[in-house]
Amino acid sequence: MQVLEDWLVRFTGEAYLWMVEIFLIVFSALVLGFLANKLVNFLERHTARTANVWDDALIEACRRPLVWAIWILGVNMAAAVAARVTESEWYDLVAPVNRVAIIFLGALFLVNLIKRIERNLVHPEYMAEPMDETTVKAMGKLLRASVIITAVLIAMQAFGYSISGVLAFGGIGGLAVGFAAKDLLANFFGGLMIYLDRPFKVGDWVRSPDKEIEGTVEDIGWRLTRIRTFDKRPLYIPNAVFNSISVENPSRMHNRRIYETIGIRYDDVDKMAAIVADVKAMLSSHPEIDQQQTMIVNFVSFGASSINFFIYTFTKTTQWVLFHEIKQDVLLKISDIITGYGAEIAFPTSTIHLPDQLCLASVQGEMA
Repeated sequence: MQVLEDWLVRFTGEAYLWMVEIFLIVFSALVLGFLANKLVNFLERHTARTANVWDDALIEACRRPLVWAIWILGVNMAAAVAARVTESEWYDLVAPVNRVAIIFLGALFLVNLIKRIERNLVHPEYMAEPMDETTVKAMGKLLRASVIITAVLIAMQAFGYSISGVLAFGGIGGLAVGFAAKDLLANFFGGLMIYLDRPFKVGDWVRSPDKEIEGTVEDIGWRLTRIRTFDKRPLYIPNAVFNSISVENPSRMHNRRIYETIGIRYDDVDKMAAIVADVKAMLSSHPEIDQQQTMIVNFVSFGASSINFFIYTFTKTTQWVLFHEIKQDVLLKISDIITGYGAEIAFPTSTIHLPDQLCLASVQGEMA
């Protein structure tokens, strides 16, 4: 800087030296920021052609911190020149502000890098076997929170604050906050348990027999879990609720069950054994029925207006729409089997039996 100043003095004189210095510093910062942005663009195009996806994350994460660092340092240097000339007390703050700016830009770089890595780990384009999205999001949140807290503590130390005193105050204040915000902490630890135990994850269909909760999980936060119900309404549930209720996760079922009771007329009781045998044979040969699971087809009861048999079997698919298509096919085939034996599916009927003498009395009365 002294050599530069001596050179400028010969051309501008002492009076306007500081103005020229400020102009050159700001202009140089803008030019260097522009060149840095172009360099990042070049590196992004180069890394996009490589098989490694982590270099893409590194280059993308450093773009804004790098350009901002050049601009902020340039502005601070210009401010330092102006403060020195005017003998302002702000001159002593330039160095700490530069250090804090570098600290927070470094934190911004790490936060951006964590976000990009988080996206890579769950995206099938970058990973042959994507990791569980819920776990990755939880780890990403913890890492970002750690980076931010660490950056704040280092910045406070740069301004002369004692970190030990801050930590001690935080310990005492934490007790007060814990009592005042116990529900908030309960939701936080409830969310932590969801991340650790993983009873469900984003995208799962969940429901609770204890509460009117059913839908698809859209987001698991530190305080709330957002579930989209089947009528497309968002349902926001405090995480602490999941510590005290039962939760079903139908998304993790291996099969879906077909369990139906079918009745035929009492007049067709002699055909029941053949119908049951043919229905069982049909299920055993059906390509969408899982033969490794329990299969039961049996005459089960004498009903009020029908004799009943039931089917108990499992489909290979767990998809809701496809399951109902398979179930429809099975029921139609059962109907065809019953009809093929000349039998009929029963419906509720009532038969009135009149005593013989009452019938005779009625006939005699009409003859008289």
